[in-house]
Formats: sequence, C-alpha cells, structure tokens
Amino acid sequence: MPKPSDLLQGTLDLLILKTLAREPAHGWAISKRIQLLSGDVLSVGQGSLYPALYRLEHQGWITAEWKDSDLGRAAKVYALTREGRRQLDRELKTWQRLSSAVQLLLDNA
Repeated sequence: MPKPSDLLQGTLDLLILKTLAREPAHGWAISKRIQLLSGDVLSVGQGSLYPALYRLEHQGWITAEWKDSDLGRAAKVYALTREGRRQLDRELKTWQRLSSAVQLLLDNA
C-alpha cells in the first residue's frame, strides 16, 4: 500500500483540488474523503495536508474562511477558486498523460 510520501510529487495537490471541486470542506473532511474514495489505500496525514492547503491557498487556487462546524466550534473551510478549477483541469490532463505513459510502459516492458 502506498504511503502519502510515496505518491508522485504534485499528486496530493491534485487530490485536494479534486476533493474541493465537489464542495468546500475543512481539513479533516478532505483527508477523510480522500481515504474513503481511495478504499482506504490513501491516507493523508496532517503533516502533509496542512502544508499543502497553505501552499494551494498561497497560490490562489483555494480560499479559506473560518466557519462554525457541526461540533459547535470554528473550523477553517477551504473552497476552490476559479483559478483553482483551471489548475485542476491542467493537473488532470497532466495526470492522465503521465498515467497513460506509465501504463504503456507496463504493457510493453
């Protein structure tokens, strides 16, 4: 099973952007959604997630705002920006090109 550190560089950004394309979410929800949708294969720890969220916010691809959570306390909720949607499209195209190339290599090696 791959660990988050085993993922290709940039994959975490793609996973976060894709997760937020569905709906805004706080950090824990983003991590849980990635884990759930990957069938528990991928697990993103706080030490990887929050620096990535900070970086994506700094690049203007996501925004963050404090909101009250279901638990009655404030949580930072992240949402995709218009530029973030454009970046997601670019990252998806890059991922598809890369994964196709790897599959070709595996099929023909």
